[in-house]
Amino acid sequence: MLIQLFIFLLDAVSGFLTVALLARFILQMTKAPFRNPLGQFVIAMTDWVVRPVRRIIPGFFGWDMASLLLAWLAQALVLGLALGLSGTLTAAPFESVSGQGDVFHGVSLAPIFMVALLAVLATIKIACYLLLGAVLVSAIFSWVNPHAPMADVFNAISRPLLRPFRRWIPDIGGVDLSPLAFILLLQMGMMVLERLRWVVLAG
Repeated sequence: MLIQLFIFLLDAVSGFLTVALLARFILQMTKAPFRNPLGQFVIAMTDWVVRPVRRIIPGFFGWDMASLLLAWLAQALVLGLALGLSGTLTAAPFESVSGQGDVFHGVSLAPIFMVALLAVLATIKIACYLLLGAVLVSAIFSWVNPHAPMADVFNAISRPLLRPFRRWIPDIGGVDLSPLAFILLLQMGMMVLERLRWVVLAG
């Protein structure tokens, strides 16, 4: 019971940090303005860990790789701990024989690769939820109050995502259907991610 509560608490903290780090990555990648309550909150929540890591991990073509790496690391740590405490993850020993007949003993790295891959899938899934939320909020702002102060932030995120769909999907009765097409495609992608997660766990 205590282990489950500990994992739940750790997962909640790690999930919140991952969301903040990915939000920072997405805001910088889409060049969305940070001079707003959302941007300032994201910076305040992540600066303490992003700034030191940036000294080691530089940006890449304008992408905040430090935030992205830290988001993945937060998921890897909580997944590794949760799977280890539940007994799902075990580091199995192995033996290998050289050409001279010498026997080498070691520990399999398969569990580490499994956790790393699961963390990648989890990070992508959280990013998908963030993009889904941004597109939904942007669509709501466009219907209710397109000149709201926060509308520019969500429009900056959703605009490059919806641009390919807007090229092929015309407005019907003045209604932009590109957010609906994007959401459907994103949900299909998330179904694929969930399937891949089960494949990794089963393997």
